[in-house]
Amino acid sequence: MNGITLILYCVVVIGLFYFVGIAPQKKEQKKKEELMSKLAVGDYVVTTSGMYGQVIDITSDMVIVEFGGKNCRIPMLKAAIASVEKADAMHKGVSAEAKDAAADGTVDQKTK
Repeated sequence: MNGITLILYCVVVIGLFYFVGIAPQKKEQKKKEELMSKLAVGDYVVTTSGMYGQVIDITSDMVIVEFGGKNCRIPMLKAAIASVEKADAMHKGVSAEAKDAAADGTVDQKTK
C-alpha cells in the first residue's frame, strides 16, 4: 500500500508540474508564432527592448523596422518583436493632420 501511495503522489506532482509550467509556456509559444505569421509590412511593433517602430520589410526570419525618422532603419530578428499593432488600428480616430505630422516627425509639443 505504501508503494501505491508513493506512485500516486509522483503522478500528481508530475501532472501539477505540467499544468503549471509546461502547458502555459506552450500556449504562449503558439500565440507568438501566430502573431509572427500575421506580421505585415506597415504594422507597428514594440521590440523586446521597448523600442517602437514600423515594419518596412519582412524576410523569412528577419524584419526591417523603421524607428523615429526615415533614416533609422534597423534589421532585427522576428523573435525580438514583443507585440504587434495593425496599422489600421493604430490610426483609428486620428485626424489626417496628426497622421501627416507623425509621418514627417514634426509633432508639436504643447505646454500646459
